[in-house]
Order: sequence, then C-alpha cells, then structure tokens
Amino acid sequence: MTTYLWNPPATPSLPVRGKIERLPVHRLFFIGRNYHAHAIEMGSLVDKAAARAFYFTKSYHALVESGATVPYPPETQNYHFEMELVIVIGKAGFRITQELAHEHIYGYASGLDMTRRDLQAVARKQGHPWDMAKDVENGAVCSEVVPMSGVVLEQGEISLSVNGASKQHADINQMVWSIREIIADLSLYYHLQPGDLIYTGTPEGVGAVLPGDKIVGQVQGVGTVTLHIGAAE
Repeated sequence: MTTYLWNPPATPSLPVRGKIERLPVHRLFFIGRNYHAHAIEMGSLVDKAAARAFYFTKSYHALVESGATVPYPPETQNYHFEMELVIVIGKAGFRITQELAHEHIYGYASGLDMTRRDLQAVARKQGHPWDMAKDVENGAVCSEVVPMSGVVLEQGEISLSVNGASKQHADINQMVWSIREIIADLSLYYHLQPGDLIYTGTPEGVGAVLPGDKIVGQVQGVGTVTLHIGAAE
C-alpha cells in the first residue's frame, strides 16, 4: 500500500443527470478563437483554410461546479466570462477520424472559461504563455453532465447573462471547428481518455464581472451553468 507525506487531493468529479454515480474528471482542454466574431473582438482573424485549431489547458484544480460562489481572483482588474459548450469524452482514443469521433462522446455540459483578461493581454504582447491568465483557481466552471452517448451536436443556442442582462448570444453551428473536427484534431496531440473535458470556445460578447455579480449561461438541449462572484480575498 502506497503511503504519502500528506493526503493527496480528491479525484475531481461532476454530477451526471439521472445518475447517482459522479463522473471522474481527467483533464481540461480548451480551444481558442473558435467563433469568428469573438476572434475579431479579441483583435485577430481566423482563416480556417490556412490555420489549425489551437488549444490550452487548465489544471483540474481549476474546476468548480455550477452554482458555486467563488472569490474574485487576485492580481487582476479585468476578470472575464466566456460561455462554452463542453464535450465530455467517454472512450479512449488516439488519432481519431472525424467519421468515428461520435464514438468517443459520452455527453455534454455547459461551461465557463473564466479569464484574467488583463494578464492575457500582457502575455500576448510579450509572447508569453497564457497560463496565469487562463489557469485561474475556480476558473473552469461546469454544469452537470448530460449523457448523450454518440450524439454530435450541430446546432443549438448558446447564451449568457450577467445580473439578468444579456451579454452573449449565438449558435454552436457558428463554431469555426466543429465537434467532429475538434475531437479528431485534438486526438493527434493527445491520447484522449474518459473524463477529458473539451471546452469548445466562446462567442462574441465576453466581458468583465465584479464582486456580487451572478453569471447564468445556457446551451440549448444541454443545460444551465451559474456562477456567483464573491468578494476579493
């Protein structure tokens, strides 16, 4: 029996609609600039014919369940919401073809990719990694998982409001890279595993939140994710 100097962290997990068992989370992947309008508002263009999708990761310690109240994070004055559809992988795979991508889908969730936007801007300007901007404690919010084994979503409204005011509104059919394309491409870099979460990008309309704000995001046919921003520590 292995012994440790201190207790290792518990396995991160999410509730699953209709099940008692929870889904153990393995890794958190995020695709950047997957809606044209959001790429433009961030100051760049996406030419799918000439570029590949790009990704970043967050530690699973950043994961927080929908409905939580989290403190406003340190070292930022510009903390942004990004509403996203989340793919939940249920079957291991490597170099998956687009035609077989559906076989690796367990289900979906609604998620928030919270971002220290001011730190991201500095990192982009200096050519530094985005880690401090993106891998924020409590910065990967996720709803319950909705089992949809083998289902590839091709359309559905995605939206977000802050304190009841609409901020983001689009359709997932506006994604630059589709669900099949994302799974196939990401699996060229990684051996995808059950419990991997893939956040599929955000539409335009991202913006800052303040302590006391309530964020509510929805993906049609999947569900709702909520987050309350508490006082800064």
